[in-house]
Amino acid sequence: MDRLVDGFGRRFNYLRLSVTEVCNFRCTYCLPDGYRKSGPAQFLNVEEIGFLTEAFARLGVHKVRLTGGEPTVRRDIGQIIAKAAQTAGIDKVAMTTNGWNLARRIGDWHAAGLTHLNVSIDSLDGEAFHRITGHDRLRSVVEGVDRALGLGMASVKVNAVLLKETAESGLGGFADFVRERPVAVRFIELMRTNDNADYFAAHHASGQVLRDWLEREGWTPRARGADDGPAVEYVHPDYAGRLGLIAPYAAGFCDGCNRLRVTSRGLLRLCLFGEGGVDLRELLTEGRGEELQERIVASLIGKRAGHALADGLSGDTRNLAQLGG
Repeated sequence: MDRLVDGFGRRFNYLRLSVTEVCNFRCTYCLPDGYRKSGPAQFLNVEEIGFLTEAFARLGVHKVRLTGGEPTVRRDIGQIIAKAAQTAGIDKVAMTTNGWNLARRIGDWHAAGLTHLNVSIDSLDGEAFHRITGHDRLRSVVEGVDRALGLGMASVKVNAVLLKETAESGLGGFADFVRERPVAVRFIELMRTNDNADYFAAHHASGQVLRDWLEREGWTPRARGADDGPAVEYVHPDYAGRLGLIAPYAAGFCDGCNRLRVTSRGLLRLCLFGEGGVDLRELLTEGRGEELQERIVASLIGKRAGHALADGLSGDTRNLAQLGG
């Protein structure tokens, strides 16, 4: 049943589910001082996640992405993956991770049902990676990506925030990275949040920098698939992988939105840069599935046409770890 349609005709088949606000990295653009507790860590448990996933699947969602914070700081992340994978109607279980534990655990997560993986690597220069993330773990993270590729997963992608310091000097390194690896590296324009206004002003780089570089180097846009997200990906005959751009400041970015977000405490967010949300947690119990579905469907009446990032408005989003990006 496909009931998740908003007032602009957009259909939602993709759930981004944050399972924690905790992150063990200190990325300069998100949590430069590290994670600070904002209240009791009463994050959704495995059973609540199961009820939630089932409700969205009954409404037409077929893809679930587990995010954070850093989802793999949860000791029960394997159980969470399995719970999502065992839900009727869910055929894609994805996770976005900083990769700190990837090389050691990817085999277990894949066996539990993980089909799609996104790994955050903001620079392939060891010193820059350390400076941006606060951790000297680049080699281990890349090893984890290669192990994931060796497992034959349906999709392995790399996310890199586009920053002034890495925008052009590091692009060649990422191209070399995908020369033999069938990986899509997607550069994400730095987004302004309530906590990073000064950093944004100093470090934001327009996606046009990447577009210009790709054109000079002979990369061409790839035809979009029906289930593709917001990234525009580019291909080159000499490379096994792809390079792409997620440009949230571009006109029309929200026109093809196909995803809904639920926070680690059970709040349905209609937009990453919106305000407030719809509390679902009280309904995440046995026997309240129909009521839960009706609340989700009714909430779409309030979904706006797009965010207001271009106007300098970030909603009530303090940082991306808060909502899972």
